[in-house]
Amino acid sequence: MAGLQNLRTEVLLGAHRRLERFSRDYPGEVPLSARNLAHYLAFRSLDLRPIQRGLARQGLSSLGRTEAHVLASINQVTRLLGQLTGRPVAGLEDELAIDYDTGETTLRDNADQLFGPPSGPREVRIMVTLPSAAAVNPQLVMELMEEGMDCARINCAHDDAQAWSAMIGHLRAAEAQLGRRCTVLMDLGGHKLRTGPLEFKPAITHIKPRRNLLGRVTEPAHVHLLPEGTGQDPVQARGQYAFSLPQATLDGLQSVDELRFRDTRGKARVLRLVEPLPKGGWLATLDQGAYVSDETEFVLKRPDANGHRSPVLSLRLGWLTREPVNIRLYKGALLHLTRDPVPGRPALVDDQGRLARCARIACSAPEALDLLEVGQAVWIDDGKIGGRVESVDASGVMVRITHCRPQGSRLRADKGLNFPGARLNLPPLSPQDMKDLDFVVAHADLVGYSFVESRQDMVVLMDELARRGGAGLGVVAKIETGRALENLSEIILATLGRHRLGVMIARGDLAVEIGGERLAEIQEEILWLCEAAHVPVIWATQVLETLARSGTISRPEITDAAMAGRAECVMLNKGPYILEAVHTLNDILVRMQAHQHKKSSQLRALRLCAD
Repeated sequence: MAGLQNLRTEVLLGAHRRLERFSRDYPGEVPLSARNLAHYLAFRSLDLRPIQRGLARQGLSSLGRTEAHVLASINQVTRLLGQLTGRPVAGLEDELAIDYDTGETTLRDNADQLFGPPSGPREVRIMVTLPSAAAVNPQLVMELMEEGMDCARINCAHDDAQAWSAMIGHLRAAEAQLGRRCTVLMDLGGHKLRTGPLEFKPAITHIKPRRNLLGRVTEPAHVHLLPEGTGQDPVQARGQYAFSLPQATLDGLQSVDELRFRDTRGKARVLRLVEPLPKGGWLATLDQGAYVSDETEFVLKRPDANGHRSPVLSLRLGWLTREPVNIRLYKGALLHLTRDPVPGRPALVDDQGRLARCARIACSAPEALDLLEVGQAVWIDDGKIGGRVESVDASGVMVRITHCRPQGSRLRADKGLNFPGARLNLPPLSPQDMKDLDFVVAHADLVGYSFVESRQDMVVLMDELARRGGAGLGVVAKIETGRALENLSEIILATLGRHRLGVMIARGDLAVEIGGERLAEIQEEILWLCEAAHVPVIWATQVLETLARSGTISRPEITDAAMAGRAECVMLNKGPYILEAVHTLNDILVRMQAHQHKKSSQLRALRLCAD
């Protein structure tokens, strides 16, 4: 009994000390959820295992499931223990405490207010990151909602305001048709610590007709000549190739024309025009293989009245898209991470196999490189590539690769950069975030706050929202750095009472920051702290990722999706098979909610135990 009473006293004192630091955030009454979180923080700062074992021996609650109603649970166990020992305890009602039922319903109500109610019998919401195609394909948005999407995420790091407006318009139309609401979360891009663009491969294409096993041509190569600005890929597809020409040039072509040229090997070839294409441009054929570059000169020849072909004009074909170079990094290699936004390029080896220059790529936020020191860990693309800073100079930093696949890992453009533990001192909102906030306040229900790390960061965002009339906008704090994790309680306490609040466990970036081996325990701790504050949680990053991208599913992904049901919302990323992923996640969540709620097992009747 004495141990339990001492525990209660320490919890009250510890909570009081914590809340004193937030007196300016609560000029009036401290919200009950903030008070309960303070109780929980003080409670979990202690080693409770001896008390737990003693309570369990008496058949009482061991206080292992008290997140949403900490002090009320301690009071109740103290009261029951006093009755068992014949020593009732007075004064248990002196301190304001949120009771069991209120604690449970407050979290549920907060989730409903933040995300809206979930669809169907499911208790957990499904959030889907909308692909760019959602701006031009309203049917996709409709089908996502039909499969069970409750919240649509728009990533402000991609597309633009015109595309975002189209996505939201399609979403609102689907809502009207289906008769239910879908919440819009717009995720600020932040400072986008990412790899820069890559150089392009030389613009050379090998145009090949089809041949049989004997090497004889059975079908000429089909070449599409399209207007400039057409968004198609010039790579070979079923014997077809595509290049661009100015619209005026295309308009002047005739089916009797030929484009004669010498390819990069000096071999004479003829491109024969066949017919206009339905959507503009011309179809041409080539009977012999040719290597064509952007320097290849074509001479347009047209027959005159006597049938003799005379040159009309000279031209060069344009490339519709260019393929980036392939940078592959191996363990022990050097990578130059540059401040200047120069295109990335692979390492160069001389004729003797010696390294002439190392690979390079730019950092999208060069100011972040200023505070890096020798020995700083660097992770790229959600931890697929890792290294350490070996040297620093005015041009950037040199990174020695220490972690990659045995066969080397490909370095791509626009992939995340992480510098675990580094204090980069970047402002919480980037200039682009400031611009995007105007659109977010006008069109979204929730704003996702990327790379928030402190109480002051939250204050900055809330003040900017207030200036734009967005005081009623819900805020989702994305926990994706080590500092954000350390300051999670103050991030929550600074926001409670001012905005509807949610927390996203951004597991990809977080795993890189703290180490993948720690993620399992840390995501549990975040769930517990947020439940104590009655703050809804979004379980994010790589949920059913293989299914969404390739159409197949793995056993670990199924288990991960089942674990995700302890959050209030689960996020899926975009992919070609996103509809299948939503359908599968919906099924898993509905099944698991009969077995598990938060940390509590639900003891429904099991068919395996039937007579």
